[in-house]
Amino acid sequence: MKQRIITALLLVTLLSVLMYFGGAVLSVAAFICICFAVYEEYHALALKGHRPVALPTWISMALSIPLMLILDSSIIIPILIAVCFATGVVVMFREEPKLEDILVSVMPLITIVLPGMCLIALALAQPKALSVVLLSMMFVIPVLGDTLAFLVGSRVGGPKLCPAVSPNKTISGAIAGLAGSLLGSLLVGLIAWYCCDEATRAQLPTLLAYISLGLLGGAVGQVGDLFASLIKRHCGIKDFSNLFPGHGGMLDRMDSVLFVALVIFSYYIFI
Repeated sequence: MKQRIITALLLVTLLSVLMYFGGAVLSVAAFICICFAVYEEYHALALKGHRPVALPTWISMALSIPLMLILDSSIIIPILIAVCFATGVVVMFREEPKLEDILVSVMPLITIVLPGMCLIALALAQPKALSVVLLSMMFVIPVLGDTLAFLVGSRVGGPKLCPAVSPNKTISGAIAGLAGSLLGSLLVGLIAWYCCDEATRAQLPTLLAYISLGLLGGAVGQVGDLFASLIKRHCGIKDFSNLFPGHGGMLDRMDSVLFVALVIFSYYIFI
């Protein structure tokens, strides 16, 4: 437990520093984290005996950031389409083409690269105050939700949430997790309100938006956590790697954050 706490504190400190610099610095750091997560997922699938096609995904990642800087975040969609098409072609021209190889090949693209690009787009968003608030919500909503879910679920217990995927998760923990996510979103909003002037406040989310994003982000983050558990159960592994002592791999830390990134980015492009 001590090792887990120390690692968590170091990660929070590093994240705070990256959030302070933001922009290109945070984007590069996020890109590195995404690369680790993609490698971990492909490696887990390969251990199970699948034959995923990874090259199109890696190429798309190399092109995404410069294209987003030159054009805008909407370039994500045609990149995804091109990678899915290329992956399908490669698998179909194998001596023994298997449909599941196409599916496992594009899974990291959809579950890691797409939300990862959303994270980077938020890091580059303007004004900076809005970028900081949205990024803070993206991390605080799942982290505080996970924390309360663990504390309440481990003490209260009760009916299981999804025993076939994650036997330890309970309905009581899930409800507490939603409450924690909502609280996290409101805390971000409260801090932003006191730290910003009147002109900046007008550019930030409304109270209704904080509540909606907290609840929706909390629910989606829990789904992301369950999805990562499903992959690990399918592949017969406990953690995706041992990158962070006591916390597992990069994907073990980012699973719910990446899913919440989709929600926050969707809000950003429609406001």
